Amino acid sequence: MACLIKKMSKKFKNFLAVDEIDFSFHPGEVHGFIGPNGAGKTTTMRILATLDSPSSGDASIMGYSISDAPREVRKRIGFVPDWFVGFDYTTVHEYLDFFARAYEIFGINRTQTVGEIEEFTGLDKLRDKLITELSRGMQQRVCLGRALVNNPDVLLLDEPAANLDPKARIELRELVKALAFRGKAILVSSHILSELSEMCNSVTIIDKGKILASGKIDSIKQKLKSKRTISLRAMLPEEELRMMLLETPNAGEICFVGESLRFKFDGDDNAIADMLKSFILRGVPVIDWHLIEENLEDIFLRVTGDSNAKK
Repeated sequence: MACLIKKMSKKFKNFLAVDEIDFSFHPGEVHGFIGPNGAGKTTTMRILATLDSPSSGDASIMGYSISDAPREVRKRIGFVPDWFVGFDYTTVHEYLDFFARAYEIFGINRTQTVGEIEEFTGLDKLRDKLITELSRGMQQRVCLGRALVNNPDVLLLDEPAANLDPKARIELRELVKALAFRGKAILVSSHILSELSEMCNSVTIIDKGKILASGKIDSIKQKLKSKRTISLRAMLPEEELRMMLLETPNAGEICFVGESLRFKFDGDDNAIADMLKSFILRGVPVIDWHLIEENLEDIFLRVTGDSNAKK
């Protein structure tokens, strides 16, 4: 396990920013960290990066406690904050070379390390260009390159796609997926849920400092299966089909989308199969019947909506 967070809290005076959170992520995994502004994402990232200390609880990176062994943790992480600060009059190569020296990488090993990072991030053709002359997307690549200098086991990416154009977002997403393929454990926070859904294996949803859901995306979907959306198309008049569904237990929120009727159904897979079977046995001429798959945005809205409804 690359990162394990146990009962970790962070309090600023009278404000509890992070409230006894528990979650984990693993090597080769891109783990999405989702939540609205002020949810506690950046605070958690900074604690994991050993830039802040938890008020209580702990977290371990590759088996090392962030509280008891921060130096060992720093050797094993790469942190990309939600802003990039370069050095004036510094080229891409000079910037990366500076951090390689800071990590005590010397001689031919440093030349090889920096060269490989420039090639991997697509910065090799821009190595002699001043950082201040780069686009926002290219600066973000430099920031990612800096985080890779020490060949970390764990990458912490805080809103890496913020303010990037669509092309730069796609390129960044492919870089992140390639890093996970190389076995790195990646925690990435973002407000752009469509981007996360394209690269994440698992997610943690946080709101007001509390974890609302965490795990594999498919597993979270399974837990939310109590109410799912079904699309139905049949050779029946709309009103007749609507009345039939209104008489069906656990079906509701009926609406027509084009030639199909969509409705919410509160039941598991067996209940859905039984409902379809009953329609067929009653002679309903069903043309199409399928579940509407939820994306990451749907999951986020349902989880945070349920949480707010309980308060």
